[in-house]
Amino acid sequence: MARHYVEQDIDSILLSGEQIEKRVKELAAQISIDYEGKDFVAICILRGCVMFFADLMRHVTIPMAIEFMSISSYGSGSESSGSVKIKYDLEEDIRGKDVLIVEDIIDTGITLSNLTELLSARHPASLEVCCLLNKQDRRKVEVPIKYTGFDIPDEFVVGYGLDYDSKYRNYCGIGVLKREIYSD
Repeated sequence: MARHYVEQDIDSILLSGEQIEKRVKELAAQISIDYEGKDFVAICILRGCVMFFADLMRHVTIPMAIEFMSISSYGSGSESSGSVKIKYDLEEDIRGKDVLIVEDIIDTGITLSNLTELLSARHPASLEVCCLLNKQDRRKVEVPIKYTGFDIPDEFVVGYGLDYDSKYRNYCGIGVLKREIYSD
């Protein structure tokens, strides 16, 4: 089998595709229990979350609606700019519904804090967060996370939907990107 192009740019593999798959199934099972009988809406935060969201939703066993939002705080760099921009908003009203925001990674918490404030103003019955990766050491704003896939160290990671400058999303694991790739 040919070597994946991403491997040459990765210092180390943090999570394998198999580890991710196992944890995604566990999260989906818990979500299915917790939202049973509710008017459940899961929101995918584009674009980095697409792989995680698709895999997670495939394993949820209860009726649900799905929505998409696109929010930006990075641009083409490796550090959050601190300013949050909504690029694509929900199409459906979430008033009175049980809403789960699904994120790929929570880093500083700034983007998620702004997003939860925005969505709370739309009066959902409940608003919770699920993330694949939690980088607690970088937190500037505390945000409540109900479901966490993995707590990870303060490393710049790519793969499984996460990118650097729109590359590396298609790698099935999560790898630590070599510093020379993203440092100025």
